Amino acid sequence: MSTGRMRAIRLTRWGGPPVLTEVTRPEPEGEEVAIRVEAVGLCRSDLHVVDAAPGALPYRIPFTLGHEVAGRVAERGAGATGPAVGERVVVHGPWGCGSCARCSAGADNYCDARAALDTARAGTGAGLGRDGGMADLLLVPSGRLLVPVGDLDPVQAAPLSDAGLTSYHAVAGVRAALGEGASAAVLGTGGLGHLAVQILRATTSAHILAVDVREQALAVAAESGAHFGTLLRPDTAEVLRRRTGGAGVDAVLDFVGSPSSLGLATALLRAGGELAVVGSGGGELTVRKPGALPAGLRISLPFWGTRPELEQVVALAREGALRVETEHFPLPRALEAFEALRSGGVRGRAVLIPG
Repeated sequence: MSTGRMRAIRLTRWGGPPVLTEVTRPEPEGEEVAIRVEAVGLCRSDLHVVDAAPGALPYRIPFTLGHEVAGRVAERGAGATGPAVGERVVVHGPWGCGSCARCSAGADNYCDARAALDTARAGTGAGLGRDGGMADLLLVPSGRLLVPVGDLDPVQAAPLSDAGLTSYHAVAGVRAALGEGASAAVLGTGGLGHLAVQILRATTSAHILAVDVREQALAVAAESGAHFGTLLRPDTAEVLRRRTGGAGVDAVLDFVGSPSSLGLATALLRAGGELAVVGSGGGELTVRKPGALPAGLRISLPFWGTRPELEQVVALAREGALRVETEHFPLPRALEAFEALRSGGVRGRAVLIPG
């Protein structure tokens, strides 16, 4: 790698594949902070971005992929605040306007100016329209987007910024329904779902039921603390309802969002239950009264999570209550990691390591 240059995995055309190339090394100015990347997670959102048709997303190409990033502060702009040079951090990936009420509270994921940013094609955040962390260095707009992780392994820390944070945010949204004696179903126990199981165990007393189409994902769910797991079959709703005494579950966390998973979710829920749809698998629900949905159903569409929630996720990991199942790939083998994820062959979370 030549002086002033660095490696990066870039999306250069819609439909991919991404390419490993060299780009100019970023220099932080003002409030910006440069992070020496030590690990970057890979998830199905990256596949959605790479596979998107032209015009489907409000982003301009080319840009560097990667939104789950951990590393050390390498340089700071003259006006930067937050963690010092050399400190290990994880990056809060959704980048909003930085000045609205939501962003000021650390909720860039629900930035009040998001629609305007999309119209301007400014990008949702790291690796999502703006240069991300599948590179040797990541330029972060502000130190307020960094969360110190202490001596936490960067391979563990990186997936916390999406897989951990999104799962935590989804659980937080249904936690009020998960009192003593309650039950929760986790549909899809891969990169996010296995962490949702651990977060449910750490923050609620719910009886946790896990569903997936892969035996290995159910094995990870069991290791993560699920009380019962089953493959998706025609009788899955009946089997799980029997586990709740026939009443149905109090909350469903759907990390798939497909027609079949949403159908299962609504068949499982008891009256007054909570449904959090996290996955983007193309499923739809028809909302009508009267209709097929359980009476009193509350539906949420959680997106990512807030910076204060990321701090809580990091704290759980440092306490040993949260551990990510990972498979490691060096940065030059990124395309191999993409294909492993696409084929369903990744156990837990794929993590790229620039090295």
